[in-house]
Amino acid sequence: MFATLRIALMAIRRNVLRSFLTMLGIIVGIAAVIVGVSMGTGAKAEVDKRREVSQITAVSPEARTSAQVAAGNQNSFVQVSGVSDEYVAARSWTLKSGENFTAADVRNASKVCLIGATTAKTLFGEGIDPVGQAVRIKNAPFTVVGWLEAKGSGSFGQDQDDVLLVPYTSVMKRLSGDTKFRSVFVQAESPDAIAPVQEQLTELLRRRHKIADGKDDDFMVRNQQETSDFFNANNRIMTVLIGFFAGISLVVGGIGIMNIMLVSVTERTREIGIRLAVGARGRDVLLQFLSEAVLLSVLGGGLGIAVGYWLAPLLTQLFQFPTLISQASVILAFTVSAFIGIVFGFFPALKAANLDPIDALRYE
Repeated sequence: MFATLRIALMAIRRNVLRSFLTMLGIIVGIAAVIVGVSMGTGAKAEVDKRREVSQITAVSPEARTSAQVAAGNQNSFVQVSGVSDEYVAARSWTLKSGENFTAADVRNASKVCLIGATTAKTLFGEGIDPVGQAVRIKNAPFTVVGWLEAKGSGSFGQDQDDVLLVPYTSVMKRLSGDTKFRSVFVQAESPDAIAPVQEQLTELLRRRHKIADGKDDDFMVRNQQETSDFFNANNRIMTVLIGFFAGISLVVGGIGIMNIMLVSVTERTREIGIRLAVGARGRDVLLQFLSEAVLLSVLGGGLGIAVGYWLAPLLTQLFQFPTLISQASVILAFTVSAFIGIVFGFFPALKAANLDPIDALRYE
């Protein structure tokens, strides 16, 4: 067996460039499988991580505005979210340094803020702690009291870290002039409490909005389970589409292996004739050429896995798209590559095994 593999490897090394071009379809297909599955897995993990799982433990209204924010000679157009002091807990957001603003800051419409990782980097530079620094929001000075940990991209691909969180009273009184909230975040105390809390909120809002029986709601109450189900469904569709195109690439790669093995059989006809003439059996020749096809495919699969491992985190770095490479996807990719070698290499190997020794020796 080892001798067969050694001979197969020598045959591949004789035409390194041709062998690499033959493996290219397999490399692209396997890399696409790795990246596609990692994107689906990463997106699902990101959605699940933001799921509210926790009767009510935290409530935060939200008043949003976008504004030009400046610090020193740096400025940026940033989303400013007016929230309560419970918002950070409701969103499971941790602080890298500093502290959250207080309920007293909300009551007094204090000019304090929490700064996101991206905004801090833009305004103050990489790795510089912004706590205690002043930022100007629409020329109103606000003091940074807390630096938020990076959260990454949101459900729609937006950068959640390019944000300033300020007391909602400060946004409504000092920045936007709004008198109504756009949304309210509510955190239940347990997963089992989500459905009854949602029902109570709906009944309360219908009473507050004076909506008569039989009339449609003029508001929407959604829980994170519904949101995660929606995005997980989209992620599954995306993964299937990527898998489809990866499958096409793998088939093309398999056809390439079949073609190159047929060429190899033609080029080595006399060699095959000599082996058969000195006592080699047809199954020995079959195993030899099948080993070469499988080795080509497995080497291509290995390179494809390496490319996938390199490309998946690169996507996260460049586009803030969450990716998570699973062992299952690697095992699947490796198994598929070996299977392709067996399927598409069998016919050329069978053709080689069935050559007549006399005709093969006469071949020029």
